[in-house]
Amino acid sequence: MEVGEEDVVLPDGRTVEGFLWVRTRDFAIVVPVTERDEIVMVRSYKHGTRNVSLSLPAGYIEEGEDPLATAKRELKEETGYKAEAWSSLGRYVVDGNYGVATEHVFLARGAREVTAPDSGDLEEIQVLRVPRVEIPALLSRGEVAQLSSAAALGLALVELGETASRSRPEGSATDP
Repeated sequence: MEVGEEDVVLPDGRTVEGFLWVRTRDFAIVVPVTERDEIVMVRSYKHGTRNVSLSLPAGYIEEGEDPLATAKRELKEETGYKAEAWSSLGRYVVDGNYGVATEHVFLARGAREVTAPDSGDLEEIQVLRVPRVEIPALLSRGEVAQLSSAAALGLALVELGETASRSRPEGSATDP
């Protein structure tokens, strides 16, 4: 982790002196979706949230590692799953003012269990398959306590919803 201070020149020419910034490692997070339209999630204790909650497989990008490779590695390590089709849902700066890190979000379709999880973490992890239709309720109840997971789930729901609406035949009852 790095913490620093710098003078920042704003687009309008004003200068902010002594602006603080924080930097941690960039990370990848994956929203794995099974053929049965379930999201593979983990339930574990995270000290930052100070509780046990649901989250998505995620991890820091190792030096020289591609974000997609990180996402694939973390999915297998934390859940024992692999996926067939991968797509990027974007990369986002965690904090607009201080920077902190960049979150690389991936959607993994066709997720299937191939081995037992082996995260190497000290924490106990429970792997769950949650029907996609239940995700909004989990978010509303606060069962997902990490913003990185909540944001990734929201992005995936938008993407999956758009995909579903594009696949409907013209003239269906759901067309506007």
